[in-house]
Amino acid sequence: MLRVVPRALRLPRPWRPFGARGCASDGAAGSPEIQVRALAGPDQGISEILMNRPRARNALGNVLVSELLDALARLREERQVRVLIFRSGVKGVFCAGADLKEREQMSEAEVGVFVQRLRGLMDDIAAFPAPTIAAMDGFALGGGLELALACDLRVAASSAVMGLIETTRGLLPGAGGTQRLPRCLGVALAKELIFTGRRLSGEQAHSLGLVNHAVAQNEEGDAAYHRARELAREILPQADPGSTSFLQVDITSGMAIEGICYAQNIPTRDRLEGMAAFREKRPPRFVGE
Repeated sequence: MLRVVPRALRLPRPWRPFGARGCASDGAAGSPEIQVRALAGPDQGISEILMNRPRARNALGNVLVSELLDALARLREERQVRVLIFRSGVKGVFCAGADLKEREQMSEAEVGVFVQRLRGLMDDIAAFPAPTIAAMDGFALGGGLELALACDLRVAASSAVMGLIETTRGLLPGAGGTQRLPRCLGVALAKELIFTGRRLSGEQAHSLGLVNHAVAQNEEGDAAYHRARELAREILPQADPGSTSFLQVDITSGMAIEGICYAQNIPTRDRLEGMAAFREKRPPRFVGE
């Protein structure tokens, strides 16, 4: 539906706000910082999480993190979600990282608790049952890059800027970035980027393998999002691959996990449909079961 309606008139299913928990952090009282929508028509099965905290450049504060956790918990229960896209409603920004102004007001104990919540959020994204895509149309720094690293796939505008810049603030990457970055780049290069706090453009990130695709930015500032949508459409007709955790461990552990996952796949309706479609020389009709 969205591909044939003029841009100014694109009104798919409305965004659903998620109620905030904790203290207010941006905008009017009770204003949602996370919105969710399910696409329709040929994009049915694609859901989107939109981060919309403009005055703080989508910084990860208490409310934003709480709403993200709520959204993920609810979306995990919706079987029709086949692909999940993380995007920004703030032009020029994906996520500016942790809310340091908010964190400055916390006690040491509160900082420790909040960092644990951030790590839990990234783990929830990494463990989401459907493929996840980060559409990075602007700055993705510190925790913002770590959020993207927790996704399965990353698409960036060539003009996007990203980096684990925590060392430039006297901090350390604390939401899983030190574990996920080496899987993308290798240990030595990951260490270099963490030690230096270097910022990369989308093109540089793509050349290093940090993002799957880099695209030239458009006037609307959402080129990465549109490429992410195209990628999601490629995924939609395929069978649910289940867990891909065997790709992230040593070969022996990976083979064991792969065996368990394949055993779970054998009785599924999608596997039987795939075999039948091959035999009957027709496209498969997967249902995610």
